[in-house]
Amino acid sequence: MWRRSASFILERQTSNSPPMADTTTRAPFQNPDSISAYYQTRAAHHGVITSDWLAQAQAAVGGVSGEDENPNSSVSDIEKEKSFNVIEEFNGWRKQPDLAEAVAAIRALAAVIRASEASTMMELEIELKKASDTLKSWDKTSISLTAGCDLFIRYVTRTSALEYEDFNSAKSRLLERAEKFGEISCKARKIIAMLSQDFIFDGCTILVHGLSRVVLEILKTAAQNNKLFRVLCTEGRPDGTGVLLSNELSKLDIPVKLLLDSAVAYSMDEVDMVFVGADGVVESGGIINMMGTYQIALVAHSMNKPVYVAAESYKFARLYPLDQKDMAPALRPIEFGVKIPEKVEVERSARDYTPPQYLTLLFTDLGVLSPSVVSDELIQLYL
Repeated sequence: MWRRSASFILERQTSNSPPMADTTTRAPFQNPDSISAYYQTRAAHHGVITSDWLAQAQAAVGGVSGEDENPNSSVSDIEKEKSFNVIEEFNGWRKQPDLAEAVAAIRALAAVIRASEASTMMELEIELKKASDTLKSWDKTSISLTAGCDLFIRYVTRTSALEYEDFNSAKSRLLERAEKFGEISCKARKIIAMLSQDFIFDGCTILVHGLSRVVLEILKTAAQNNKLFRVLCTEGRPDGTGVLLSNELSKLDIPVKLLLDSAVAYSMDEVDMVFVGADGVVESGGIINMMGTYQIALVAHSMNKPVYVAAESYKFARLYPLDQKDMAPALRPIEFGVKIPEKVEVERSARDYTPPQYLTLLFTDLGVLSPSVVSDELIQLYL
């Protein structure tokens, strides 16, 4: 499966390292038995997940202890001895609710270069690679975090000019590229919002699913441009992300209607277009996103409604899933309101895979793309 991907071929041509499938692909998916750190972050930012939920879910998946989940446990002994800690820097950036997890990691990696005491480029690149691996191991289920770290390393180290400069100049160049990459990543959301405006017309009805910050920025920009439209928000069980999004849209005086997740097909005839975000954009041109995205895309496709995806380029991942079972689940706590017998199995995965044939266009900071050209763009990103 993974050997069919374009990036695998590229990796074989440009690197003497072992094939990607042996190292970077399988490793992040070997331990799905802990609740995704993404949901712990959501709890801190939005307060929609209680400690009881987390405790219940941890017990359900095998009682992983808090000590085992300490992100600092993955930091190497060398990093522990230094005053600078990449996880602490990452957590500092991550506390900003409007900052994406991948961007927080990019900012933390830039700080690694700034704080480095390395005396050669080789030492600095090794230190940067270790910091990247530490961040990726913080939440192995996060596709955007892994992709953001990989793209950062590629971007800041791919210039051959570094080989011909003295170390201080080379380090300055590396830091300059790191800061530039961080700025590009921070501006991605606004670029996407601008690119999408021509597709939103007066009088349209837009269906959205989940609390995507880039989709919210698109709708906010459309409202600021005095466009007249209304939004249908799915409820977003189990953590009520659609309810949170509807609250944000209401503050902007955007007409909004809240739907049960199961009412998507019932309401699709009112819809002119669907807008969703993405946890990751994969090489097939498909997306990995909040659970329920796949079925919404299926219903929209059957009724000839366009499905638009808004995703920053740092979410482009070197993955090629063929079906839902190719992804390890990012587990989340679920509360049904009634006691569930222990022998009843509960599906706790938080996301699904939507194949490219059900998507119309992807709005990215690289431009408006059709799903068929995503693989080409991803290869260019990782060159």
